[in-house]
Amino acid sequence: MHIVKRVFWTAFWVLLFAFLHYTLPQRDIVRIVETEVRRVDFGENSIFWAGADTGQDATGVNRDVRFINTQKRDTYLLGLIRSETTRPMVYRNEDTGWGWPPYFKLDSSNLQTDVADLKSTAAEPQWAVLTHYGWRNELMSIFPNAVGVRPIDNPDKVLIPWFNAIILLILAGLMLGFYRMTQWFRREKIDPIVDSAQDTWDGVDAYADEQRAGLRGWLDSWKSKPKR
Repeated sequence: MHIVKRVFWTAFWVLLFAFLHYTLPQRDIVRIVETEVRRVDFGENSIFWAGADTGQDATGVNRDVRFINTQKRDTYLLGLIRSETTRPMVYRNEDTGWGWPPYFKLDSSNLQTDVADLKSTAAEPQWAVLTHYGWRNELMSIFPNAVGVRPIDNPDKVLIPWFNAIILLILAGLMLGFYRMTQWFRREKIDPIVDSAQDTWDGVDAYADEQRAGLRGWLDSWKSKPKR
């Protein structure tokens, strides 16, 4: 049982971390290389795509998707240290609408225009902070979804995720409150019932021992006594 409980809680925390890491916004410092629109056929990874622009038909098996091609500054220590090297990073640009995640993004066309206006070359780079959610996985053709962009003058600037910190603090507070509530419920409601049931069982067990002792004594009284 101890192993099952450990496996359960390990799986729970891993899934929770993955869910938060995918859903919460992340910010990358990038140099925008190109924007394009590609026809995408959705397959087994369709859950990692958002949807068609709000107001358009999204029932087809394929549709046009906007993409943003960039060179992303590499980072270390959870993004606190940036290196001078870059690597290719491709983002998709899709509306989230009123669904999940709750970014309520309805302006993919406008964002694509803002991104195109920030395109630059390696000789004369224009760096930008691109906000997104999701993961990049080349094996499964998964792309993070861009939700915002703004120019930045200093590509070495440290971007502190204040919003994520606040969300995590609120979540930690809710989980602590839930834990305290379950502890109170167990102490005030469950434990008295268990103790009462244990006392009742102890009483029944003591009564049974008493009856067995009486029965044993009565049977012994019928045994023949040794002759003198």
